Amino acid sequence: MTVAQSTKVKPASKANNGNTKSKSKTQMHRRLRRKKCDEGTPTCTACKHLGLLCEYKRPIWWSNNDARRQQKDDIKGIIKRKKLAEKTSSSVHTSVSPPPGLSHSVPTSATFSDPMDRTRSASIDSHYSGGFNFNSPPNGSEFTAYNAQLHPDYVFNGYSPYEVDVKTERQMFVNDVPTLRESHVATFSTYQTPPPPGTILPSGQFENGWTEHIRQERRESMAEEALNVNFFDFAHGSQNGSKQFRIELEESDQLLLDHFIQYVLPIIFPILESNQHGSVGSDLILPALQSNGVFLNCCLSIAAQHLKTHANLPAEDIDEDIMKHRYATIFSLCESLKRDENHQQILEATLGLIFFQCIVGRFDDGLLDIAWHQHFQAAISLVQKLDLPRLVSDPAGQVGPTPFNMTLTAWIDILGATMQGTSPTFAHTYREKHLSPVNSQLGLRELMGCEDRVMYLISEIACLDSLKKDGMDDYTLCQHVSALGEQLTLTEVGDTGPKMPFNASGILSPKQLCKNITSAFRIAARIYLCSLIPGFSPSQPSPRALIEKLTTTLQFIPSGPQGYDRSLVWVYLIAGSVSLPGSNFRSFFEERVALLGHDAMCGAFGRMVTVVREVWRRTECLTQVATPGSCSSEIMQPYVNWRDIMQEKGWDFLLI
Repeated sequence: MTVAQSTKVKPASKANNGNTKSKSKTQMHRRLRRKKCDEGTPTCTACKHLGLLCEYKRPIWWSNNDARRQQKDDIKGIIKRKKLAEKTSSSVHTSVSPPPGLSHSVPTSATFSDPMDRTRSASIDSHYSGGFNFNSPPNGSEFTAYNAQLHPDYVFNGYSPYEVDVKTERQMFVNDVPTLRESHVATFSTYQTPPPPGTILPSGQFENGWTEHIRQERRESMAEEALNVNFFDFAHGSQNGSKQFRIELEESDQLLLDHFIQYVLPIIFPILESNQHGSVGSDLILPALQSNGVFLNCCLSIAAQHLKTHANLPAEDIDEDIMKHRYATIFSLCESLKRDENHQQILEATLGLIFFQCIVGRFDDGLLDIAWHQHFQAAISLVQKLDLPRLVSDPAGQVGPTPFNMTLTAWIDILGATMQGTSPTFAHTYREKHLSPVNSQLGLRELMGCEDRVMYLISEIACLDSLKKDGMDDYTLCQHVSALGEQLTLTEVGDTGPKMPFNASGILSPKQLCKNITSAFRIAARIYLCSLIPGFSPSQPSPRALIEKLTTTLQFIPSGPQGYDRSLVWVYLIAGSVSLPGSNFRSFFEERVALLGHDAMCGAFGRMVTVVREVWRRTECLTQVATPGSCSSEIMQPYVNWRDIMQEKGWDFLLI
């Protein structure tokens, strides 16, 4: 007996276009009156008669039992008043406030907690066949990923939020004869960015005035950003909205894929998701999973690593899945490199092997793996074969969107060089773009939150670090430090300082978020630059002032599992390695670690925490008292280079 199954992924926003209407249309009053919807457009007869908003997608209140009960009572009241008006033939129409704007939403665990609710949902979507529920976020918070939804009218510059239906079909064969066939559709939805903890929503949130207020706030926020949703070329070609993505997997691998989509996908590129809503799933990951088998194996391995650290499952079974898909990925990459083909797909999978490790796993999992910089050597070769550096640095100006793989390569290249004390491989390209009056953007801000100019200067600092290791004299070194410090100052022109990246309604401003992140990286770059000066000590006034300034700046970046601390690993590494005992930064750092909870010890963030704490322990052991005769009993703090400790411990980490 064999079992075959497949997964289809399609944009739901395109699935119900034209005259095809969703089954979730304003069902409450139809059930109360036991009448079938006549599918009228733009408003069906029943809704028009009752004065209801006629929506063809599940309303935002559907997943909340209390809100649904209130809606039911409201509709009952409307029907009673209508009938009373008809009986008395009154010429005065009953004044009725319509229900809230029926923004579409997906069911939560509350929806499936009741058997009748499950039956209702099954009649709306499809036959429920078990497995992972993509509609349930990791926790029950109302503002978690893929739960709170934007109104379908929010369309700016041709861009709108999106929904993806993941359809799993299973067919059982007995002696090659088809028997039982099951189908399960789950909705994978993008979300409105959550307000910061403690945000109090306006009263009367089910009133039309509040709904319109939120719409206006969102319009203003999006208009401020002037987003270019076509900034990146994801190397998957034009995506047809009606296209269905099929992935045929064994049952055990299907569970890993479900876990990857539900838990890993939302945390892969959080800054990109805030800047270009929906791009991570619809334009990058889901098409790659369907078209690139090597990338699929990579993601299944990553899903198993994430599952290992977040579920109480036998370690042996999970380790077997991790190694099986890791081996399949590396074997396929080696075979493709031998054949010298599919360069774009190989590069995509190789970058996934490197970067996704920054999201999952613990530093002490003990599983065999290839060092990130060895993978990166293969990625560099592929980038050169695809001629990506020339494409992004053409003096005549780049034609078309920026290659996404080149932008991700640049991020790894620049910060990865600081891990090893070497110059970035494509430092010349970054230098040219920094000096170019046009075509200077590589998309580093859109991808990771830090402005390109600051990242180019971090590349220059890494080059200077490499030259210092090679024996550059102190005088020349100090001249370069001074020059780069002035260049960093130029990037601050027009900067008004950090501000909370939320408006009054708790909606995230991606523009302000990136300004705050850029400020944090700029300060960390200054600390890194200062550490190259001969005789540097964390006790000196300059680094101490920078640490205090950075602590203040980081307070304006959202924290916790839904925040952006995991996008600031390099910043925390640089600042933590020079923070003094008792400093505000140390207490702030531990608070941020605590807010991340279990996730704080996973991925690059967890590895960074391990390195920083070891630096602190080693530094305190080596603390020296000032020489006798000094005017104070000030303690001189020695500088313990975090890179030296990593080399001593054999920690080959990519902390980005």
